[in-house]
Amino acid sequence: MQLLKDDPRFRMEAYQFVREALSYGQRFQQEAEDEFEEEVEDDEDVEDLDLECFEEDEDLEAWEEEEEAESHLTGQVLCQAIRQYATQQYGLLAKVVLNSWGLYTTSDFGEIVYNLISINMMKKSKSDRREDFDDQYDFEDAFVKNFDFQLSEESGPA
Repeated sequence: MQLLKDDPRFRMEAYQFVREALSYGQRFQQEAEDEFEEEVEDDEDVEDLDLECFEEDEDLEAWEEEEEAESHLTGQVLCQAIRQYATQQYGLLAKVVLNSWGLYTTSDFGEIVYNLISINMMKKSKSDRREDFDDQYDFEDAFVKNFDFQLSEESGPA
């Protein structure tokens, strides 16, 4: 609630939506990585990796950091995940819904993310910058002009 008092530009729904979109993007990224790993495992030319115990705590810490980095999304990738998630959730109304929450540009996503980072509800890597969210796409182009109609397999002609 303090966050909303400190920065009244955005509604609570905007914060919830960005967090949901982050989860969506991480799941999508994980699925893509899993598919790639399956393809690599199926490749007969690839040797099995011999994973031995880590000899030092530093090795374990480095491995844990690498694991966390794999689920990390850059600002640019998060903006694309937000676009896909908004389109999936709200269709042609995505721009209207986002605007109703105070979101008008991809820079607003960055403001939301960095507000959440400030209260430890999100994390950033050393290379992340607030500017990574700036000018990723225009809402009118992304959600209206270039709206991509996708029919599910179930919605085809009978």
